[in-house]
Amino acid sequence: MKILIVGGVAAGTKVAAKLKRENRDLEITILTKSSDISYAGCGLPYYVGDLIHERSGLIVNTPESFSALTGVKVLTKMEVTNVNQEEKTVSALSLDTNESSTFTYDKLVIASGANPIKPRLDGVDLKGVYFMRTPEDAISLRGSVEAGEIKRAIVVGGGFIGLEVAENLALQGVKVSVLDMADHVLPGFDPEFCEYVENHLADHGIMTFTNTRLEGILGTDRVEKVKTQKRAMKCDAVILAMGIRANTSFLEGTSVELMPNKTIKVNEYLQTNDSDIYAIGDCACVTNSITNVPAWSPMGSSANIEGRIAAQNIVGKELKYNGVLGTGVCKLPELNVGRTGLTEKQAQDAGFDVASVVTVVDDKAHYYPGASSFIVKMIADKETKKLLGLQVLGKGAVDKMVDIAVTAITMNASLEDIENMDLAYAPPFSTAIHPFSHTVNVLLNKISGAFTTITPLEYKNNKPEEYKVIDASIAPSITGAPYMDLTKVTGPVDGYGLDDKLLLVCTKGKRAYLLQNRLKHYGYTNTLVLEGGSTFSEIEL
Repeated sequence: MKILIVGGVAAGTKVAAKLKRENRDLEITILTKSSDISYAGCGLPYYVGDLIHERSGLIVNTPESFSALTGVKVLTKMEVTNVNQEEKTVSALSLDTNESSTFTYDKLVIASGANPIKPRLDGVDLKGVYFMRTPEDAISLRGSVEAGEIKRAIVVGGGFIGLEVAENLALQGVKVSVLDMADHVLPGFDPEFCEYVENHLADHGIMTFTNTRLEGILGTDRVEKVKTQKRAMKCDAVILAMGIRANTSFLEGTSVELMPNKTIKVNEYLQTNDSDIYAIGDCACVTNSITNVPAWSPMGSSANIEGRIAAQNIVGKELKYNGVLGTGVCKLPELNVGRTGLTEKQAQDAGFDVASVVTVVDDKAHYYPGASSFIVKMIADKETKKLLGLQVLGKGAVDKMVDIAVTAITMNASLEDIENMDLAYAPPFSTAIHPFSHTVNVLLNKISGAFTTITPLEYKNNKPEEYKVIDASIAPSITGAPYMDLTKVTGPVDGYGLDDKLLLVCTKGKRAYLLQNRLKHYGYTNTLVLEGGSTFSEIEL
């Protein structure tokens, strides 16, 4: 069987290697437009920051080493221009010779990836404008920084790649600002978490300008300023990280079904509407594994998984791909961020009766050196208690929190199913009640009514003016607020009626919960706890 693969980065090389392991006799050819294959696209920002020192660290395999390792034929600098489904052929243009060639196939795998969005704006081709998609992009940007050409940079786009580039430029001493058209940076997070991150970035010298549209890039020979609808901003470099578009233009004129965003629609077996053509990776639109609606999740992780599954289906197995959860993790200055599943709004839009909670929990034993906190938002369905999503911020290993949630959601678990998991504990790694389990317990208490709260978003958007703020911290810490010492509450508290409306606030939320529990026991009926406490919200009296 002759298998032709269009694209040779994560998805293309994975499907090729797996196919050869499944059946060594398969005739497999990769056509790729780049001179490189199998490069670490997600590692490019860290090359810019010199955390990855050598270019070779970005290259997983060269065409020669991959061919020797797998037996797959790799043709680089070949741009696919046409697919003929009736004749089962693919036309490609050599970028070296400008000659066209035709290749036949029994099965075609499209792993053509995506290209960075290049806006149609004045100045976009000036020297000093960079993208972040290939090793050459990262090499060029780092070279300019090391040559002293870049002192101020504007990153356009506040997704993971844009923020990672911003962090790594800042590590190199560059003054960085981030522009984004959206209300917030960090798509895939709820707004209160985005605002926290924006404030954190500002504290570390990276200013974010949201609701700000790039209108032009100004300069004579090289970049001097960017123009927005608000004002012009001086800079020496512009890094365009505005997102990507699937590289599928060569499918025009075919019957291969595309989604409105030009990604390729596939079924659960990763087949297109042509059973002999598969699509995987950044060019393919799969489904969300919770809602089963179409979802585009251009990640190296899902590209590799899809490659493995597609390979096995091509050789006759029938493996279903359950889809994506939108899982992601990102390193920022002194803060890691991670997410999986549905945001609160996405869950509401999908028709779930949403329950959520924000907790601030220790990431390891508080007495262990380097201990810090996780800020966690957990989302579930109120009726079934099915876990729907998780967002987490912290200096520590946020990925382990996310991965536990991924496992639970994938197994269709309820909060009660995962309430008492036997998770790893030792002081350097975790707490005796794991921070994930701690958050599960808090959300279950909230759903049952044992914990009565106001969320940070509710507090910000609609402060309960009729409630009196009570400082419930270990020691007084909220200027102007009356203090209530949990340890001294042994009955009704002088000066407070049982029907008084009291908003209990401490540093993280835990001590306020303990105070609420005690006050309820003594007959108080109108207490609320601010989730996340003063760690997450600015308290206003």
